[in-house]
Amino acid sequence: MTLTTLPEWAALGPVFALVATALLVLLVNTVAPDSDHGGLFATLTTGGGLTGLGITVWYLLGDTGQPDGGGPIVLFDGNLVVDGMALFFTVVLTSVVVLVGLASYDYLESYPDRAAYYSLTLLSATGMTLLAAANSFVIAFISIELISLPSYALVASMKHDRGSVEGGLKYFLVGALSSAILAYGISLVYVSTGSLGFEPVAEAIVRDGIEFPGILGFGILMILGGFAFKMAAVPFHFWAPEAYEGAPAPVSAFLSSASKAAGFVVTFRVFTQVFDGALGVVDWVVAAQVLAVVTMTVGNLAALRQERIKRLLAYSSIGHAGFALIALAALTGGDDTFVLTAGMAHLFVYGFMNTGAFLIVALGEYWGLGRRIEDYNGLREQAPFAAVAMTVFLYSLAGLPAGGGFLSKLYLLWASLEGGVAVLAVALILNSAISVFYYSRVVRAMWTEPPADDLDIEEHPTGLYAAIALALLFTVLLAPGFGFVLEFAETGADIVTG
Repeated sequence: MTLTTLPEWAALGPVFALVATALLVLLVNTVAPDSDHGGLFATLTTGGGLTGLGITVWYLLGDTGQPDGGGPIVLFDGNLVVDGMALFFTVVLTSVVVLVGLASYDYLESYPDRAAYYSLTLLSATGMTLLAAANSFVIAFISIELISLPSYALVASMKHDRGSVEGGLKYFLVGALSSAILAYGISLVYVSTGSLGFEPVAEAIVRDGIEFPGILGFGILMILGGFAFKMAAVPFHFWAPEAYEGAPAPVSAFLSSASKAAGFVVTFRVFTQVFDGALGVVDWVVAAQVLAVVTMTVGNLAALRQERIKRLLAYSSIGHAGFALIALAALTGGDDTFVLTAGMAHLFVYGFMNTGAFLIVALGEYWGLGRRIEDYNGLREQAPFAAVAMTVFLYSLAGLPAGGGFLSKLYLLWASLEGGVAVLAVALILNSAISVFYYSRVVRAMWTEPPADDLDIEEHPTGLYAAIALALLFTVLLAPGFGFVLEFAETGADIVTG
């Protein structure tokens, strides 16, 4: 099951599946704009995600783009590359699209612009899959903009909701600033190396040396800052709480899981494959260490003070960006493949447990529960499945043995020690302990507090329940199946670190 009998461009099958589905949604809406196609749009979006996921899994199992299958597939004069890392993260991205597509069927029952919602989601996901395969700074920048522009509209899509519009505006302003920083950083790297392709830049740094190392070093730090926006890392995190709070809950799930994974895949590729030889110019590993510790600490401490559940999950998401940054921060000359593998595996598990938690919030908004933690009091009585699922998601996020999150954090801890950076291990343990406290506030509300007198849940929406059940199933199964995830993560990591 390789691409030996297919043209090389077929390696971009997942990208084609997503963009074709987005165009099909728009076509259907253009042909019959006055008809109610909500169910059809949700089916098409879910089907497009499943098609992309199926193609990606087929390629992974068939060793496409991997050493045993002939090595990475390089396309368009080296601007795109399909390898183990690109396919690994595409599995995460398309899985989140499937979950969000399913959940949105019920959530958007009274939503007026469903065609725009689904097409924007698919176009943003297209940018994410392209970003995973980017092999030049030009493609990386264009992909980030393809992710960001639809995302701004999705956050602000509830036009009559002040929080949605405000969140979208703040997201846009911070995004515009980060794009400018990233573009300026890329221009400095181009001035220093004379190239924009990842491999030529890496070769120029190692082989030719740099005439003006200060310019290159400043450019590398600016690129790290630009990528930090997509990861929602401090100090580019300010948009996340406002955007997640104001956006429709499925959009919050999409951005906090898929967008974050896309930001990390390009960061991993650039800093391990391109700037590995530039540590003598600027020690970006130290910068990543500071970024990791500050991000996880700020995120988790801020989550302690939140009374609104979406803001709590938003700051939790920021904290997890700090945890995943360990994969860069612990690259100190030890077993770099293992360190990067741990970060990739954590992001894989995170994609399911974090999406699941936000979809529970979407379910609460569908029921009209409100957005405060206390609004979930006594949820166990009328929605026991939702209470159980939320408990598993939250405690897996905390790193307790409730799902795959326990093992992924354990491997991050191991990676910190393997890299010889004790401060990362200490920060990981302390911040995980903090997260147990604020996650337990939600669990306690659902299981021990008496329900409000007006709590009356009569509907159990099929799409939302199906999406939550799938996210719960994978969160739990990824504990015994974690070795399987590690195997593919290691193959992808070895390509860029080797």
